Amino acid sequence: MMRALLLLLLSLVALPLRAEEVVMGLSKDSVNITADFDGSEILIFGAVKREAPIRSDPPLQVIVTVAGPVTPATVWRKERRLGIWVNTDAVEIDAAPSFYAVATSAAWGDVISDVEDLRHRVSVARAIRSVGAPMSIEDSQSFTDALIRLRESKGLYQQRPNTVELRDSTLFDTAISMPANIVEGEYTTRVYLTRGGRVVSQHASVIQVGKVGLERWLYNLSRNQPPLYGLLSLVIAIAAGWGASAAFRALKSG
Repeated sequence: MMRALLLLLLSLVALPLRAEEVVMGLSKDSVNITADFDGSEILIFGAVKREAPIRSDPPLQVIVTVAGPVTPATVWRKERRLGIWVNTDAVEIDAAPSFYAVATSAAWGDVISDVEDLRHRVSVARAIRSVGAPMSIEDSQSFTDALIRLRESKGLYQQRPNTVELRDSTLFDTAISMPANIVEGEYTTRVYLTRGGRVVSQHASVIQVGKVGLERWLYNLSRNQPPLYGLLSLVIAIAAGWGASAAFRALKSG
């Protein structure tokens, strides 16, 4: 009995004490894509639970990430041949989030170390996995960089330093804008607490993004009954063309 009690006490001592733990909330846990959808903004907020007094050195920092569904991607390099731009080399990227935003409470170098970034895959570059890039292409990293630039230009990849407001090392909040061209699926939201560049706590939640109403009906029709969807599209195009022609004739005769 004494031996079992001793082993229990030793196991409790061996357990790490979490002095700080993050809790978070979302202004909405779902985003509906409708016919007039022009984007959405998610407010992410939370607090830090403590079992000890607030430490000031090193200071507490907060990182917030929102990642969309992960899919493979092919990135092509274009070169000018005989006056024509053509695709030449290509790199298959194993997994890239369709949307990725990362917001921090300070400059990037002050919130997380390279080792912790590699471990938790927090930055945009680390969130993209390209382990299958061919060795024959010496600068395969440039293809990943090109994908990041392309999606940044479309608002799908966002790097937002100094945009998480942290009050008294306890309360925090930030807003993430999701553009109109996001895809359906689960968007994982994570909050990391760091000190001295090291992650001390993290919490994750999920935002559901999906089409509703007419958009959902048309999407399901295109997937489940492609011939009927194609016929409907043709009828709508003919009706729109006839209506525009009729309106033009009416204006001309008037």
